[in-house]
Amino acid sequence: MDKITKLAKNKTPFLFIISFDKSKIVVEELSNLNGEVLFEIEGFKNYSNRDIKRGFFFKKKPIAFREYRRAFNEVIEEIKRGNTYLLNLSFKSKIDTNLTLKEIFYISKAKYKLYYRDEFVCFSPEKFIEIKNNIISTYPMKGTIDAGLLRARETILNNQKEMAEHIMIVDLMRNDLGRVGRSIRVEKFRYIDKIEAGEKELLQVSSKITAKLEPNWQESLGDILDNLLPAGSISGTPKKSTLNIINRVENYNRDFYTGIFGVFTGSTLHSAVMIRFIEKKGDELFYKSGGGITLDSNLADEYRELIDKIYIPV
Repeated sequence: MDKITKLAKNKTPFLFIISFDKSKIVVEELSNLNGEVLFEIEGFKNYSNRDIKRGFFFKKKPIAFREYRRAFNEVIEEIKRGNTYLLNLSFKSKIDTNLTLKEIFYISKAKYKLYYRDEFVCFSPEKFIEIKNNIISTYPMKGTIDAGLLRARETILNNQKEMAEHIMIVDLMRNDLGRVGRSIRVEKFRYIDKIEAGEKELLQVSSKITAKLEPNWQESLGDILDNLLPAGSISGTPKKSTLNIINRVENYNRDFYTGIFGVFTGSTLHSAVMIRFIEKKGDELFYKSGGGITLDSNLADEYRELIDKIYIPV
């Protein structure tokens, strides 16, 4: 985090990428980036649009239901013991496609996109934090439904399980912002965004929370990020014990998935949570996805959500 603070203090624009467990941190000055790292975030990007002429196929091979059920049941038992109230359970699923990671980056339509050295690509709908005019804002996203369902908007907003899950994440993020700022406010509560999800559209529920920072916040930017990570929406609450459970029940290393990436422009900061994520291992591609589990979660519904989130938004 020291390099982040140093560059921010000097008002030097840079890109940063931080893994889920904060063990890997990539920091590159924007002037040094080349075609091996591509990004787009809040209108800032370092690439030119490119049309992919050939058609493509995309096949998903999700984790077996029995394996997901085993982990799901473990999480439910931990909730009953009081060790967690909300846990974001995720897995990796093998996918087959004739597209390269860079081609996936070019064709995907998302607010926040990142391609990194033919190792992974993400096309995220979820903003993490932004800092403008000494105000830090975060936008936890929690709650997803197929937009094509009858009365989908009313269903997701009136679902008690989804409401409880969202309230817990908002409360967690309020507490997290209280560690770095003051005058915390929930400015928007449970608003709806429509997300393109391959052949279907999804509705996703978010909130906006803000806090005031000191005017010299750039001089402690590394500490601010360190205090806020990992993001509450993709870990759970209480954070410390929930992270211990995640490390035990998930069958893989999240690595950069559910970490964050962002841009410091010299005066403002914009960042996103790295969800909707494809990773390359050898000659194989894996899509990492998941969702929040509470005591009221339904096994079949959560398994279906994990699969629904495996898509390229074209």
